[in-house]
Amino acid sequence: MQWFSGMPVLLKRFGWLLALMLFLGLLWFWLWRPPTVTVVAPQRGDAAEVVYATGEVEPRYWARVAPLVSGRLQTHCRCEGEQVSEGQVLASLDDREARATLAELGARARRAEIDYQRLKVLAARNAVSRQALDQARSEAEQTRAAVERQRTVLEYHQIRAPMDGHVLRDEGEPGEIASPDTPLFWIGRPRPLWVVAEVNEEDIPQVETGQDVLLNSDAFPGQSLEARVERITPKGDPVAKTYRVYLALPERTPLRVGMTVEANIVTRVSRHAWLLPANAFDGDRLAWVRDGRVVIESVVVGIRGIDQVEVRDGVSAETAVIVPFPDDREHGDRVRPERREAPP
Repeated sequence: MQWFSGMPVLLKRFGWLLALMLFLGLLWFWLWRPPTVTVVAPQRGDAAEVVYATGEVEPRYWARVAPLVSGRLQTHCRCEGEQVSEGQVLASLDDREARATLAELGARARRAEIDYQRLKVLAARNAVSRQALDQARSEAEQTRAAVERQRTVLEYHQIRAPMDGHVLRDEGEPGEIASPDTPLFWIGRPRPLWVVAEVNEEDIPQVETGQDVLLNSDAFPGQSLEARVERITPKGDPVAKTYRVYLALPERTPLRVGMTVEANIVTRVSRHAWLLPANAFDGDRLAWVRDGRVVIESVVVGIRGIDQVEVRDGVSAETAVIVPFPDDREHGDRVRPERREAPP
């Protein structure tokens, strides 16, 4: 009982020492304990190597329709979205001047023919020279040819559909001046559709017909759209340094003519591969935790994607990989791993 009775005195004398020791212990714990790092385990999945391209949705069968001669628009069908037949008149140009020219040439042709027939009768009587007859025949033929040319020009004032299809878009207003370098109509068949994409020349050796394509469109955010490489143009554009690639779309695609898309052409797939987040890498180096310490080593890297990277050799299901790569840590540093699930 005497020992217990002396406790308050001891605590009073040495309490400050105990408090100091407790404070120093806590300080050591906070200052010297290993820092926490986030780790993930490699996940099995499919890694795809892709070639990126941009393109536009177009009908497989379509045509731009522009006048073959310049002139003022006289009529316009207003038939956007409607079905039209090959040869159907869609618009017409003011042809009064062309008709006047045709009438003048027709009069010349008739006069030349009359002169030729008259000289032909005289030549039979040896009343005119053979040279005069040949010249009259030549003039008659030239004027007939001029009439035929003008009839063709007059026909060009009628703008006709070059194929059966729908009017995808029309431009121009009656009274405006139309010219051959300005299309007035886009005519095509709504189905089938394809994407006409441009691929950089350094990537084109990897692209082959039959490859699968994943499409992204601002019109359908978050929706995965599919296509297939159908054709590759044999000659590239030396200025843009691109090759044109045609991507066939399925019959029931929601994409519409004129939409722009981003295309990821799948050139190679690695099945059931080890995958890790892209930010876990420093080149081909990874950092992981083993026995409470940082291990930094190079691994064999395969397909590199935007979000994930394939590791062909150097990791297993038990590897605790640090993410992101710890630039502030060195090989052998003590750390405390905190595990989280790797993104799918």
